[in-house]
Amino acid sequence: MGDSDSDPTGADVLAVFDGVDDPREPLATSEVADSVGGAHRTVYDALDALAERGELRSKRVGSQARVWWRPRAASDDATSEHTGADQPTHSPSLADRNLIEQVLDASPVSIVVVDPSGDITFANERAEETLGLERAAITSRTYRQPDWNIYYDDRTPIPDEDHPVTRVLETGDPDYGFEHWIELPDGTERWLSSNSAPVTNDDGDIEYVVVGFEDATPLKEREDKLTSDKRRVVELSSEGLFAPFLDAADAPIRIDVDEVVTVTDGTALQYVTAEGISATALTDVFEGHVAVRDVRLLSSTEEGSRFELRVDQLTVPLLFDRLGGKVTSLVRATGDGPPTLTGELPGDVDPGTVIREARQIHPDIELVSQELRYTPRLLSDIVEAKLTSRQFAALRTAYYGGYFETPRTSTGDELAAQLDVTRQTFNQHLRKAEQAVFEQLFEASGKEAR
Repeated sequence: MGDSDSDPTGADVLAVFDGVDDPREPLATSEVADSVGGAHRTVYDALDALAERGELRSKRVGSQARVWWRPRAASDDATSEHTGADQPTHSPSLADRNLIEQVLDASPVSIVVVDPSGDITFANERAEETLGLERAAITSRTYRQPDWNIYYDDRTPIPDEDHPVTRVLETGDPDYGFEHWIELPDGTERWLSSNSAPVTNDDGDIEYVVVGFEDATPLKEREDKLTSDKRRVVELSSEGLFAPFLDAADAPIRIDVDEVVTVTDGTALQYVTAEGISATALTDVFEGHVAVRDVRLLSSTEEGSRFELRVDQLTVPLLFDRLGGKVTSLVRATGDGPPTLTGELPGDVDPGTVIREARQIHPDIELVSQELRYTPRLLSDIVEAKLTSRQFAALRTAYYGGYFETPRTSTGDELAAQLDVTRQTFNQHLRKAEQAVFEQLFEASGKEAR
């Protein structure tokens, strides 16, 4: 052991741990300094260097103090040297242990190692990034709930008894596929997916629990979007928008917007269905609208009429479409109250944004009401994600243009002309779109999942 005239060596420091009854007993920096007779700062640097090489472990205790101890494998090696016993063939060498730590550190998956007492003894670089904490801060904690703000999808905190590490320590079996929310130090939230497995010794006792986890927040957000789409239903009023329609009708009217399809030339097709107003009167109103370039009557019956409008300027339905929403009823006047325009917007779109932009079209437009709703959109979102924009436009134009009706309201040539493509190109887009829809409808997971 070093004397007071020279700095203690790493071997001097390790000898302090090997000299106690249990080499794995944590020792404070001051205790080691007293044993080797060295300066506190010098001994701390030696301890830190040994920890960097994997020969010691360390954690902070309280706000200032730090304790150090020999890892199990290293202390077993030291015991074998002192007793003269043969080193067990299964015990990895220091070089092997360093290699293991290097591999864990380089892993693209976040990894922490927990000992049977619940202390976190190791965290790799990826874990630091995922948890938003430095390695020293992670290894100063336990895995238990008071150290982490973790909770289920319904915001219920996860009790210690339900934690996967607890289950592994109690049963000795791995625990795979555990998912939960965690609030990071900066206040952000992440959805983590973890797998936990025990590391046992020859006697079957658990020495460590290895936890691998990943940030699954993007997948969680995608899952939530596919299964439940939050929508904001708004009602608007505008005398300037409603007056031409009300003046042309003798009874309560309803004009619904079935679909809006943006065309490559910068124009858009709006498909509308009307009740309570004659097709002739409505044609005159549409033709007199400054944004409407062309009006095509698709059908007219006693129940109502359907139109295809080509617009080349911004309209309220087109504004909603650009914001990811949809106008459902352009005009709805029932006699029970003032006429309203009803539309849906993504839940995260501020209605104030719609009002400001809509006033560029109708300066008197006002918000009457708003309500958040949750609407399943699983098949619609999957199909839209599978199609190109032109395929999806062809499918919507064909559907709302009456191509699938009997008799057909629009021919393939007419729809191709509306989209400014050849009939052959329109047919190709439509067939591919139909195939994608049928695959998702009739095959449990689609072709790509097999």
